[in-house]
Amino acid sequence: MVERHLVRGAGGALAAEHAESPLARVDVSAQSGAEAGRHLQLALKFLEEGEALIEKDPVQASEKLYKAAEEAVKALAAALELPEAREAAERGRWSSQLLFDAADSAAAKLGAAELPLWWRAAWVLHVEGFHEARLSGERVKKDSRYVEALVDLARKTLARGL
Repeated sequence: MVERHLVRGAGGALAAEHAESPLARVDVSAQSGAEAGRHLQLALKFLEEGEALIEKDPVQASEKLYKAAEEAVKALAAALELPEAREAAERGRWSSQLLFDAADSAAAKLGAAELPLWWRAAWVLHVEGFHEARLSGERVKKDSRYVEALVDLARKTLARGL
């Protein structure tokens, strides 16, 4: 599993802690890098907001955590210049299928076999936690670690490639 490298900075905001990673350097174009960076910033924002809501509103926390994972997958797709990112740009939107495919493609390219499972945990938060409102705060808290791992992988990947 990915080690936790997101730390709370001044004012409680999540910040990236720089640590060595076994990930190989990823080459990205300036445009892909900028897009990936925007998605990563959103992922960090949604992760922080989701974690803050777990105890008081697990339904909204579930959706924020899902959005953090979604933005992390988009960041990886842009940074790795995956075909799914190009297809989403051509269509003008991401579909659920493209997000699942991008998670699989990023996992293969990075050698991160857990990534699709982390994405699927986020999908459960989206469907069962938000749409169906069936998950307890305790369950959301347990599953938030998978979203955090996904966001952390995106952060590490972008740190290596930019």
